[in-house]
Amino acid sequence: MAAWKVSPSLSLSLLPAGFAVAQLPIGGPFPAPGGSLFSLTLAADECSLVCEEHLVPEGARAQRGWVALKLHGPFEFSLTGILASVLNPLRDAGVGIFALSTFNTDYVLVARNQLPATLTTLRNAGHTVLGTENAAGA
Repeated sequence: MAAWKVSPSLSLSLLPAGFAVAQLPIGGPFPAPGGSLFSLTLAADECSLVCEEHLVPEGARAQRGWVALKLHGPFEFSLTGILASVLNPLRDAGVGIFALSTFNTDYVLVARNQLPATLTTLRNAGHTVLGTENAAGA
């Protein structure tokens, strides 16, 4: 049976902080969770941290300057196309992303300097983006 595909109009929120994606040693130590988004991902050969920029441990290899968009969920696991409905328009507009998911929803990080293009692209794709009142170029 074919999976049900959706191309929904979604609501997203721009989180107010600046974010970083960092690489940490596999064996730790790991920082205490904090901020509006904190994701520690461990694999056999890698440890990645997504967090507010000010929470990156000193000396960690990190890429800073990201902003985060939260897709308003929760979304049933059986739905397909939720994340693609956001990522495909951004891809077509040349906006690079870093995506991550939680049990209830998804987050898309984009470079701060690509935020104006991101907001325009998402709105043109039929999505609503909240929390942009104080964002430069919003």
